[in-house]
Amino acid sequence: MIQNKFSLLQHNTFGIDVKAKHYTSFSSTKELKKILLSDAKGKDKLILGGGSNILFTKDFEGIVLKNKLKGIEVDKEDDEFVWVKACAGESWINLVHFAISKGYGGIENLSLIPGSVGAAPMQNIGAYGVEIKDVFFELEAMHIETGDEVRFTKKRCQFGYRDSIFKNFYKGQYVITNVTLKLTKEPILNLSYGAIQTELHAMGIFRPNINDVSKAVSKIRESKLPNPKEIGNSGSFFKNPIVTKEKFDKLKAEHPEIASYKLSKTQVKLAAGWLIDNAGWKGKTIDNYGVHKDQALVLVNYGGANGADILKLSDDIMADIKAKYDIELEREVNIL
Repeated sequence: MIQNKFSLLQHNTFGIDVKAKHYTSFSSTKELKKILLSDAKGKDKLILGGGSNILFTKDFEGIVLKNKLKGIEVDKEDDEFVWVKACAGESWINLVHFAISKGYGGIENLSLIPGSVGAAPMQNIGAYGVEIKDVFFELEAMHIETGDEVRFTKKRCQFGYRDSIFKNFYKGQYVITNVTLKLTKEPILNLSYGAIQTELHAMGIFRPNINDVSKAVSKIRESKLPNPKEIGNSGSFFKNPIVTKEKFDKLKAEHPEIASYKLSKTQVKLAAGWLIDNAGWKGKTIDNYGVHKDQALVLVNYGGANGADILKLSDDIMADIKAKYDIELEREVNIL
């Protein structure tokens, strides 16, 4: 059923009160194909999952299609690995819980990341030294104009840092319907990134399993990131910039305490949160929106803010970081 002038207030974690000219949902690929080739034909389309990586700056004048494809199953397995297939409308958090409950390793470091399974490969979600590309096997998607169902391998997805082919070359051309991950039956824990080991030790755990790592990551995220149900936000608003070793050395000489992570002999990843914090933005409040007091990467809506104001705030931050550090920040959030 098509609904008109539909409020999206409850369908984006920023809590921006905008309307979709038309709105509908789908719970099967058959239903999706019918909608794409009839009701949605010729209209601008927005496929909406959890709404956790979107900043609405105005009403959407096309049709919003809410992805309600549900289900998680083991597709196949051997002695070492298990291939887990999840429908794109499933919560990513639910998928992580499923894997941990079964003892399957590989995504425990990605615990408590909001959003849907379908959005995860689009932006190649990552946290604490792990990205979805590390465990990705394949996905299936439906071409929006033709209704054809297409399989995408890992290579074809062209994963990059918070990037994939669906964010550039194929942007707006496909609806992801399911995702298959290749997980391990004998998990190899990744504890080298961030404060995971520190948190585990604080919990009194010195021989952790994947459930322990998940709990530690969840505690760290909860301590740093505001709950979208309490304060409107989309998590990290900016990507961590990657610079050359030469540029990093220059910055390090000027700012000895700069937070960074060595990627290779020639590239260094900088902590965007450190740059924003050091520039004086953390905790800054403007009317009913601002930068979160505990995490400078997170822009927040304290209630009733509009997307255009939050976008302007991000513009001001980016301009300031460019002026102070000669670093071009890039938004991680999709702007609509």
